[in-house]
Amino acid sequence: MDDINTTETEITNENVNFETRLNLAPLLDHVNSIKKELETVIVGQHKMIDQLLVAILSNGHVLLEGVPGVAKTITAKLLSKTLNIGFSRIQFTPDLMPSDILGTSIFNLKSSEFEFKQGPIFSNLILIDEINRAPAKTQAALFEVMEERQITIDGSAYKLETPFLVIATQNPIEQEGTYRLPEAQLDRFLFKISIDYPKLDEEILIIQREHLLQDHEKLEAIKTILSAEEIKGYQALIKQIRVEQNLLEYIARIVVNTRENAFLYLGASPRASIAILNASKGFAAINGRDFVTPEDIKEAAVPVLQHRVIVAPEREMEGITSSEIIKQIIEAVEIPR
Repeated sequence: MDDINTTETEITNENVNFETRLNLAPLLDHVNSIKKELETVIVGQHKMIDQLLVAILSNGHVLLEGVPGVAKTITAKLLSKTLNIGFSRIQFTPDLMPSDILGTSIFNLKSSEFEFKQGPIFSNLILIDEINRAPAKTQAALFEVMEERQITIDGSAYKLETPFLVIATQNPIEQEGTYRLPEAQLDRFLFKISIDYPKLDEEILIIQREHLLQDHEKLEAIKTILSAEEIKGYQALIKQIRVEQNLLEYIARIVVNTRENAFLYLGASPRASIAILNASKGFAAINGRDFVTPEDIKEAAVPVLQHRVIVAPEREMEGITSSEIIKQIIEAVEIPR
């Protein structure tokens, strides 16, 4: 009997896969510290804060959409204060030119040569306020830099320092003096985060905090948590999060369903599949797991897809939104077991 038990134990031990687990403890400590700093000013909006952190870890850009006064700009500024990296803010206006963002070549009289003067895009965290107020040619100036982290001017390519993250804001209500973002640019944002009005208890807390501030500045007490090197290290760590084959197929089925859905005029591209993959790894990491679950994919799918699809005109007239359709698609696709 002892021999049988010994044999079973040996077989079991041989079949166990002793893989090295990722050490996510330092990352979780930093994530919780950043959350704590942001929540000293930002009331509620926990999902938005999680999505911003996932975007940083996944090396993706974010589009914040909401009516004026819901803390879009202040959130981006607060986030920049917690990170020890370069920060640049660009206010988009109808008269803004591409050279105002990227930079331009200026003739140096001393050297009798043209010198390139870098624009405000040459930083690590870029806040673009009211991105839909600039005309198409200025918005198009962001295509290369957001996708390839470089710009090309006068035949010369200039690489940007990593990490490089764009947080853009836009007002979905006001249409006067605005320009619709082209699909090619929207596709370059990892997430579109829609920010709603606060609830009553949150509104009361906002007013109370503002009253207690008196003459103090909101941002002055915010601590710096992460350095550029730590961010790059965590971005590399996130890529090692495990994803089972059946979950890869689950992502593909969700995206393919957006192309076959009768309520959608335009479905999501393969870039969306990759974005869901990367974002789901980020959600797994901030939840302390080194493997992705279906819940992580569900969490990532709506903010990744809602700006990459176009609702059919007749459904749009009925008031149906892209996020509602995506949620229906997610519910319809069978969860892998």
